[in-house]
Amino acid sequence: MDDKAEVTETSGRGVIHPVATGILILAVLYFAKSIFMPVAFSLFVLALVLPVQMALQRRIAKLAAMLITLLLTFAVIVTVGSAIVWGLGELSQWLFYNTGRLQAIYTHWAVWLESHGIAIVGPLEEHFNLIWLISLTQGLIKRLNSMAGFAILTFIFVMLGLLEADDFQRRLRLGSAQPQGEMLLHIGREIGAKVRRFMVVRSIACVLTGLVVWGFALAAGLELASAWAAIAFALNYIPFVGPLVATIFPTLFAVAQSGSWQLALIVFLGLNAIQFVIGSYLEPFLTGASLAISPFAVMFAIFFWSFMWGVPGAFIGVPILIVVATWYAHEPSTRWIATLLSGRTPPP
Repeated sequence: MDDKAEVTETSGRGVIHPVATGILILAVLYFAKSIFMPVAFSLFVLALVLPVQMALQRRIAKLAAMLITLLLTFAVIVTVGSAIVWGLGELSQWLFYNTGRLQAIYTHWAVWLESHGIAIVGPLEEHFNLIWLISLTQGLIKRLNSMAGFAILTFIFVMLGLLEADDFQRRLRLGSAQPQGEMLLHIGREIGAKVRRFMVVRSIACVLTGLVVWGFALAAGLELASAWAAIAFALNYIPFVGPLVATIFPTLFAVAQSGSWQLALIVFLGLNAIQFVIGSYLEPFLTGASLAISPFAVMFAIFFWSFMWGVPGAFIGVPILIVVATWYAHEPSTRWIATLLSGRTPPP
């Protein structure tokens, strides 16, 4: 009996210690996010741009290659960020200049709801009005602009990482770092290839979504078609959450523009169809089996990291999941977790 009790106690400790360690690590990541979030993003950016610098170094000097890589990285980030800032700015300006028309539509809907006995209009009117809507849109723009400090710190980490990349790889190949050094290099190359493939496919899907949304908005008679295309392009880099926001905003705007629920329904169904076709068929086809991940795991990663780090966490949630799944697949003790996280269907 004593031996059984001792075995049970030992196994219990073996379970408690990893769980306690995991909770402690997550707590550190949450409370020290001002440091760990830029580091995580810099590693993500390095996985994307390091091959560009390596290719340039074969033709030009290392410093020049690093500068060109940094300029290209900066240009891409500014392009994506400016798209959503410009789109929200256009929306905010439109709301400001059409306040009278929107107030009339709002009053009409309020009277209609009251005539049908819906008592929620009274409390809703106290909290939801056009001034609040305009303030919300402007607040989103200010929030995006306030991320400039985070972007600068990430940019500094990326620059230092590009400077040290060659030396770090050489240190990992030293005999004193083996066999862990070669293992880290192998896993790092695999993770980098998967993250780059994910972002290339995601970028293609975002550009295509923006173009299709632009064409659909023009065909449906929705104003600010270019703004909705820019917003859809930028927000689709965040799986699930981004497409949802990019669908709800134009639907509400359709009601505000025309006061017609028919146009809002057409916009809602059309945008959902676009997101469904591109997200459920085109992206998996382009991604292939190498990045097959469980949809449940993807959604959990997005919402979990958005809780931990806000909007940046939602953006980087899937790449973090790719890193964890790839790392666990190389460890015999955790390979079963990688299998559960994968979206591959086993043969019958």
